[in-house]
Amino acid sequence: MSALADRRVGEFVNQYFVSSFQKVGTFRIVAGQKQGGNVATYFCAADGRVLHVIPGPVGAEQFLTEARWVVTSVRRGLEESKKTGKPFKVLFREYHAERLRQQYGLLVEPARFDVDTEAPGALSYRDPTGRPLAPVLLPPPLHGPDVTFGQDLLQQRQAREAAHPLAQIVPGIDGRRWALGPLAQAHQLLAAHALQPIEKLYGTVFERILGEKISTKPVEIVTPFPWRPEGKRGQPLPLPARP
Repeated sequence: MSALADRRVGEFVNQYFVSSFQKVGTFRIVAGQKQGGNVATYFCAADGRVLHVIPGPVGAEQFLTEARWVVTSVRRGLEESKKTGKPFKVLFREYHAERLRQQYGLLVEPARFDVDTEAPGALSYRDPTGRPLAPVLLPPPLHGPDVTFGQDLLQQRQAREAAHPLAQIVPGIDGRRWALGPLAQAHQLLAAHALQPIEKLYGTVFERILGEKISTKPVEIVTPFPWRPEGKRGQPLPLPARP
C-alpha cells in the first residue's frame, strides 16, 4: 500500500492508532512475482470492534482522509452518545450512512440492532476443509439516490465508481442498479455492521468486497530457487527425503 510509505501517514497513524497486521488470505509467489492476495486497513476501537475499513490499497491522500474521518467521527460520537456503548454504535452506523449519502449520493437505512451470526443455519465463509472462519454479513439495501444530490453530480460519481477495478453493480430496492467501488461498499456494509468485532467483519470485506478467499493456508512459493535445475519447470520443489 503506497500510503504507508508517506511520512504524513506514518505520523498521523502513530499519533492516533496502534498498528498491527495479520494475514487472512493466501497467495502464490511464482518466479518472484506475487499472484493473488489483497489488503484491507481496519480502524478499530481498543477492543477490536471495527469503526471503519479501507478495502484495497489507496494513496496517501485517500488514506489520510479516511483516517481523519475516523478520528473526527469518534470524537463526535462520544460527545453525542455521552460515552454510552449502544448509542455510540448506532451513531457510528448513522455516520457511515451519512457519508454514503454525502460522498456517493445514495441512501441506506442504518441498522439499530446486530444480526445473530450464531443462529442455526447462519451462513459462513469457510476454508477448503469446510471449517467456518467468519460469518457472512449482508449490507443494508440501497434505497436509491438522494434527491437533493443533483442528477449531474450523481452521474459523475457513478461513472467514477464504475471505473474502479473492484466496482460492483448493486441493485436497489426500487430495481435500479448502482455502481459502488470498494470504499462505498465499505460504508454501505458498516451502516449495518459498524462496531462489530473484526473477526466477524473481515470475511465479508475480504471475500465480498475484495473478491479474495480468506484462508489459513501459508503462502505457496513456486520455484523459490529458479536457478536450480529442479525449479526450472515451474513446479514446486520436492520435499527433502526423511531419514
